[in-house]
Amino acid sequence: MGHREELMAGARRCLEERGYAHTTSRDIAAAANAPLGTINYHYGSKEALLNAAMLESIQEWGAKVQQPAPEPVPEATVGARLEAMWARIIESQVTDRPLLVAASESLTQAERSPEVRAQIARAYEGARPQLAADLHGISGAEGSADAAIARAVGSVHMALVAGLTQQWLIDPEHAPSAAEIAAGLRAIARSLDSDA
Repeated sequence: MGHREELMAGARRCLEERGYAHTTSRDIAAAANAPLGTINYHYGSKEALLNAAMLESIQEWGAKVQQPAPEPVPEATVGARLEAMWARIIESQVTDRPLLVAASESLTQAERSPEVRAQIARAYEGARPQLAADLHGISGAEGSADAAIARAVGSVHMALVAGLTQQWLIDPEHAPSAAEIAAGLRAIARSLDSDA
């Protein structure tokens, strides 16, 4: 493994152990067992490296919580699949808490860094159609008939995941369960349908 890969691994460790706001360049270099100057050489800045490490970590987390159970039931309803995903997200609040806290910290950096904002925005835009495709089978390919629907469906899922994560980080004692989220969405859908 070269310095670039070692720096990425070191940055990911630092994010989980120290958080976004408290990780220094020296922390990353020490965790990677790499010279301090290699951060700028390979990534341009500590912030660029931390952002890349955070995005990579969050993408892996997303793939983990979206994946089906080890033995998926083919005839499972969309609601059952979503409820299982939300249950994995809730479980990850314990197993992946340091990463999720660091991710929340990194979002505040977007306010003062156009580069961070652009990176996160690109990741969001790529995730929206992917969520719709993975969870509902809606093709989000650009120019497809379902592209707008895929973007809307993916955006709702992103809002649910972000909101659920925040509630579980702040107040796990009162945060909703997967079943409560499903019940709430079903009630909202019925209300929307009655308005149509």
